[in-house]
Amino acid sequence: MAAAPTQTQAAQHRPSANQWLIAFAVMLATIMEVVDTTIANVALLHIRGSLSAGVDEAAWVLTSYIVANAIIIPLTGWCGAYFGRKRFFIFSILLFVFGSLMAGASPNLQILVFCRVLQGLGGGAMMPMSQAILMETFPPDQQAVAMSVWGMGMMIGPVGGPILGGWITDNYSWRWIFYINVPIGITAASMVAVFVHDPSYIRRGIKKIDWWGLWLLAIGVGCIQVMLDKGERLGWFDSRLILMLTVIGSCGLVAFVIRELLTAEPIVNLRVLYNRTFALGTIFTTIVMFGMYGTYILIPLFCQQISGYTPMLAGLVLSIQSFGTLISIMFAGRLFNKMDPRLMVTLGCLVAGIGSWYMANFYAQIDFWNIAAPGILRGIGSGFIFIPLTTLSLGAVSMEDMGTASGLFNMVRTIGGSVGIAILVAMLSSGAQVHQSYLAGHVDPFQFSTLMRSLPALSTVGGDLTRHGSAPMLGMVYMELQRQATVLAFIDDFRIIAYIFFILTPVALLMAKPARTPVAGH
Repeated sequence: MAAAPTQTQAAQHRPSANQWLIAFAVMLATIMEVVDTTIANVALLHIRGSLSAGVDEAAWVLTSYIVANAIIIPLTGWCGAYFGRKRFFIFSILLFVFGSLMAGASPNLQILVFCRVLQGLGGGAMMPMSQAILMETFPPDQQAVAMSVWGMGMMIGPVGGPILGGWITDNYSWRWIFYINVPIGITAASMVAVFVHDPSYIRRGIKKIDWWGLWLLAIGVGCIQVMLDKGERLGWFDSRLILMLTVIGSCGLVAFVIRELLTAEPIVNLRVLYNRTFALGTIFTTIVMFGMYGTYILIPLFCQQISGYTPMLAGLVLSIQSFGTLISIMFAGRLFNKMDPRLMVTLGCLVAGIGSWYMANFYAQIDFWNIAAPGILRGIGSGFIFIPLTTLSLGAVSMEDMGTASGLFNMVRTIGGSVGIAILVAMLSSGAQVHQSYLAGHVDPFQFSTLMRSLPALSTVGGDLTRHGSAPMLGMVYMELQRQATVLAFIDDFRIIAYIFFILTPVALLMAKPARTPVAGH
């Protein structure tokens, strides 16, 4: 490979256009991708009903997208260097637009999942490329501010995505949540073509791609994800298929790590993990995303399954969390150079843990604001986690490794979110069955005959209860029992998320304290 550029060469690069125009151009494309991630969450039950799928099968609409993200993200640095970052960015946007158009027209779940894979392949490269472009465009003393503005832009998706998705689903069809990406994507591609230009040190003379590494990664991640998605339905390790997927996936990932450490031109340069701060930040954000992605799917499901909300109301509940994130992001960028950013991450984990713990007190008759209020705390916590954590992690690597580090950082974060969704949804299904079995053991059917005779008002309902005994009441009791069992399963998931944040609270202090950039005049 050609000699790596130095920090001085990177610092001498100046964009030909205004740096904020470049920021807006790349953010528009990334916002589209983030919006599409959250916009589908509130429509999940409608997609399930329209395509005759179970809750775990409908979750494939989300996890297939995330898995495709995880597979393409490691290729981002190589493709950007080989084809040119600008050209590859535009191609990714157009592929995402094509996948969106086909997803909206999908006649069944299988085709929809395939189209979501196309979307994931296109959208996965946008976030690391946009981060790398911003870190290269802005000087070091403005990078924290740039990441804050980028983070605020990313919050437009969590804020507007669920509300927009709910409104579209209520008033039109879930298919339009994908069609809406077409005009946005075309606009973003046009702006990137005009304003973004590759720096001179992007091309590194790479002549080949590590196909073995790519296939081992795809096999490993794909098998593990299918195992997590189908494990609950097939009885986990009682199924030969699940056992086989687990063995193949585990062996594939181990072989992938060995291959990437030994090959001269790896598809994922795992050697950047020798940097302690970057390694800790990468592991940290992976675990955090396990909980964060979990809430993005659990909250809409709780609102619609338990509280009977429309997709619009469920989207509004989910969006309120993002207002807390906006508040914290506005402070995080300004505080980064004034206080120890590790303390901000610690504070963020503590606040997010408290918000998640409040969710463990949900009940079936809970009102709107008691569901939404803990989301504000989770949002505040996420802002204080991701802005300093991302800046700390990526700022610890050299400029020439920025594209590779950003791709790896986002890959493992995406995998963490995908695994979180799969595990928490599986636990939700199995937990509901366990709680239902326990609650059913405390129901005495003979009590309802006595209750029916002691309440004359019941006989006024058309005489059905009198003629048919307690069967109708038993049916109502069974439906309520299922509802309460599902609530208890949700609470179990919420507790696990809270424990994750509480355990992570002191871990950020293990990262190296960043060196301060001198400010002119001080």
